[in-house]
Amino acid sequence: INSDGSLGTNYARLNNRRDFSWTLDNQINYSKSFGEKHNLDVTLLQTASSWNIESSGMSANNIPKASMLWNNFGAIDLTNSENNVSIGSNLNERQLSSYMVRLNYGFDSKYLLTVSGRWDGASQLGAGNKWDFFSSAALAWRLDQEDFLANADWVNNLKLRLGYGTTGNSAVDPYATKGDIISIFLPFNGLSNQIGYTTNEPYYSRSQLSLANPNLGWEKTTQYNLGVDFGLFNNRVSGSLNVYKSYTSDLLMSVNIPTLTGFPSTIANIGRTNNKGFEASLNLIPVANEKGFQWASDLNVAWQRDEIEELAYGENDMVDNNWFIGESIGVIYGYDNDGLWQDTPEDQAEMALWNENGYDFSPGNVRPTDQNGDYVMNADDRTILGNTTPRWTLGWNNSFSYKGFELSTLIISRLGYKANIGGEAMTARSNQREIDYWTPDNTDAAFQKPILGQATSGSQDEFSGLLGIQDAGFVKIRNISLGYNFSPEQSEKMGLNNLRVYVQAVNPGSIYQGAAWYDFDTNSTIFNRSFAVGLDIGL
Repeated sequence: INSDGSLGTNYARLNNRRDFSWTLDNQINYSKSFGEKHNLDVTLLQTASSWNIESSGMSANNIPKASMLWNNFGAIDLTNSENNVSIGSNLNERQLSSYMVRLNYGFDSKYLLTVSGRWDGASQLGAGNKWDFFSSAALAWRLDQEDFLANADWVNNLKLRLGYGTTGNSAVDPYATKGDIISIFLPFNGLSNQIGYTTNEPYYSRSQLSLANPNLGWEKTTQYNLGVDFGLFNNRVSGSLNVYKSYTSDLLMSVNIPTLTGFPSTIANIGRTNNKGFEASLNLIPVANEKGFQWASDLNVAWQRDEIEELAYGENDMVDNNWFIGESIGVIYGYDNDGLWQDTPEDQAEMALWNENGYDFSPGNVRPTDQNGDYVMNADDRTILGNTTPRWTLGWNNSFSYKGFELSTLIISRLGYKANIGGEAMTARSNQREIDYWTPDNTDAAFQKPILGQATSGSQDEFSGLLGIQDAGFVKIRNISLGYNFSPEQSEKMGLNNLRVYVQAVNPGSIYQGAAWYDFDTNSTIFNRSFAVGLDIGL
């Protein structure tokens, strides 16, 4: 009922969705030892998977009786546009089949070889490209089993590894190689608005439709790695170190295409990238004494850098997609800034040159970086501002235990990347955090001055968004937990198998973060901080 007492418009909607999937695995294993030093394992694997998603929906206004809900849509007049009748259905299917053989060979428990090959077929790829072969091989040398380390009691495990492998990616829409079948209305045979059906109708009749590509194939990644595993001093010092480099070719990516095609983009196998890095883990028990006190510390560190080698047109940048030869795939590309204009003779003289070209700069506005010195901001002034992929990833876990008490902490970190979290419009028309904005008495501010009518088109600081690109690095305390484990005797007296009480703080704070008000771990202004008291009971 409307505020004036008249009857409003009722509305009913019914949506149905059914997801069905199955996987069938068949595996054969064969193991054989030859003599005292040779061991052979062979595995054959066949797997098939299928996914089926079926959905339908219908909705309408002006239901004759509200109590009918969606159960009598047949009573709705489909020809009456005021009823806003909508009916739709969809079917989404894809399949994946694989055949694999793996061989493991060991000689004298010192030298280990693994070789595998698999043949994968994906239904969503183009005809003639659905199937491809992927191989891998690995060698390992257990140095701790060699005679020259037989008397090194402090070495518990020492293994050198060398590996190679190719994997495939077919993660595209199940119908990316085929055009959508959609309905259109066209004049025909002297009549208007006659329904017809077409595939690949350009996006002027349906927004964001991608041009089908019948030639899609597998994206392939080949990786080489060298690693070492170690355990020393009764495994109180253990860990691993891995160095790798990978090459990815025929990347499955969305590519902007000329608008004269009638489509904004298409999915294609393009280019070649490489990725290199290292991963290290170190597990320590620095303290373990007879009084029952133990301190265990686990540290994980990883560094990586990806680089584009080729694109769709060879070694030429694809600026529309923000892809550049020699740079990371996830770069931020656009205008840079030199902070804020100040009320100084030097800045006033510079602003005058800009304003002669139609700008309206004044002290407190954002100062864009003029890359070519022509006092005009255009495409020639764009530059690479950073990358959105962390270079460094770290995790550090510490646990302390003493006579049933346990204290653990987890610190995580991602460093060496940037994010665009938006500038500050300062429209004063919504709730906004307190910010450090420019005034004549606060010239060393983080953000531009407020402008009356900022939300009105043409009156805002048009470059204020440039201040939104921030260092996204952080070092964060993910978890702190303090607990007490009752002894088996204490638990048994209470009729329990085990009992533990604990208090826990999740996301209690950060040691460092690029923007104090933003959580780059969750990509949200909500820090999801929580505190809990709990019991673990075993009956």
